[in-house]
Amino acid sequence: MTLCGAPALRLSLMAAPLQLADHNPELARRVAYCRRLLNRRALVAAAASAVPVPGLDWAVDAALLSKLVPEINRLFGLTPEQLDKLPHHKREQVQKAVGAIGSMLVGKFITRDLVLRFAGKVGMRMSAKQAARYVPFAGQLISALVGYTAIRYLGEAHIRDCIQVVQEAHLPLPPLALEAAPVPLLKAS
Repeated sequence: MTLCGAPALRLSLMAAPLQLADHNPELARRVAYCRRLLNRRALVAAAASAVPVPGLDWAVDAALLSKLVPEINRLFGLTPEQLDKLPHHKREQVQKAVGAIGSMLVGKFITRDLVLRFAGKVGMRMSAKQAARYVPFAGQLISALVGYTAIRYLGEAHIRDCIQVVQEAHLPLPPLALEAAPVPLLKAS
């Protein structure tokens, strides 16, 4: 379905990932799993944001995102290793889809610098979180809420980007047994 030559998918930039996965139960299953991962990581971010130690929340957010984004990429078959195994024409389709969507993190090795640029999308919220932290009790609650919301926003945006790339590139999803896979908060490095 197109409108003025543009895919309807691109017109719904703020569509929820589950809406984008409509009519594809395997994609919807991955979205649900990614959201569980995202929710747990966002709760950790909220807890770190409530602690009035300068810089702790940024360090925790960066660590959470640097683990979360590659895991989401893996679930959609979009890690650099997974993409390298695709035939050349499929890799080109993925690259075109990533370019059209404008994603910074799909199919890339995730570095601290890349995570910080990605987090820059919610920089104003992060500044408000830093300021609010120093107001006793209410400020810590506000800071925790902003921390949770920022991680959720970034994660949902990345899930949405992954879905759009998979759909536009007609990429097959890798086989997964999600029921057996644990949902860790942080992996020990």
